[in-house]
Amino acid sequence: MPERPEPWQNATKPAVSLLDRLAAFISPEPDSRTELLEILHDAQERKLIDSECLSMIEGVFKVFESAVRDIMVPRSQMYVIDITRPIDEWIGNVIENGHSRYPAVEGETDEVIGILHAKDLLHYHEEGFSVREILHPAVFIPESKRLNVLLRDFRNNHNHMAIVIDEFGSISGLVTIEDVLEQIVGDIEDEFDEEEDEDKIVPLKAGTNGPRWRIPALTEMEDFNKTLGTGLEDNRVDTIGGFVANHLGRVPHKGDTFDIGDLHFEVLRADARQLHTLLVEKNAAMQEKNPVTL
Repeated sequence: MPERPEPWQNATKPAVSLLDRLAAFISPEPDSRTELLEILHDAQERKLIDSECLSMIEGVFKVFESAVRDIMVPRSQMYVIDITRPIDEWIGNVIENGHSRYPAVEGETDEVIGILHAKDLLHYHEEGFSVREILHPAVFIPESKRLNVLLRDFRNNHNHMAIVIDEFGSISGLVTIEDVLEQIVGDIEDEFDEEEDEDKIVPLKAGTNGPRWRIPALTEMEDFNKTLGTGLEDNRVDTIGGFVANHLGRVPHKGDTFDIGDLHFEVLRADARQLHTLLVEKNAAMQEKNPVTL
């Protein structure tokens, strides 16, 4: 009879990882990232992995390919705290916005002097309370910084927000760890995100130019046109989100603004893979135009 191997002999045999087995299973090996993604898409079609798993893998690739400028909240969309103003003038906005961190400035300057954590305002009624003293140091990064490097820095430094500067040293936006993670896992909603009527067109207070609506990207074109009194057409898509993506030729980013006919669009929510929510304002002063057809 053949000798039975001793337990210690088995223990020294290198374990074959799941990745090693997957690599051996896939033949021939992919020679490029494009070929690897094709293999993964084929695996999803054959139900070996689900669509969510595939989407997350593609998101990881996107993080390695993208820079901060691709996902940052632009300067025009930033809400900053002017610490020279009395707290009572702006604390209501902090509560309403529901964010956990805010860039802080001093007066009318565009220079961020620190990051204000909302939780640190719990004791603002106490005597001697000073906003300046509770500010945390701001981290400044260039627009060109890769997202995978930024994510590693966020983790290593236990930081959640960075101020983005352009090549001239001026502030161009901000980015959070949530923005980076959303490129992988999709849109992250917290307890402050809107949930009520999230699947409906919601009329809002009129803007400078005319009536406004908050509109889910999955709204059917027919419902969109009926509610807004428009005639947008694109026989390739069924939803306003698809219409917008086709019009721009890409998936829009959060904070993007653009005009289509007499409509002004602002992207309220979006991730790396799809558009979620739009703010649409109709310019009542413009004359009626022909329907927009793509």
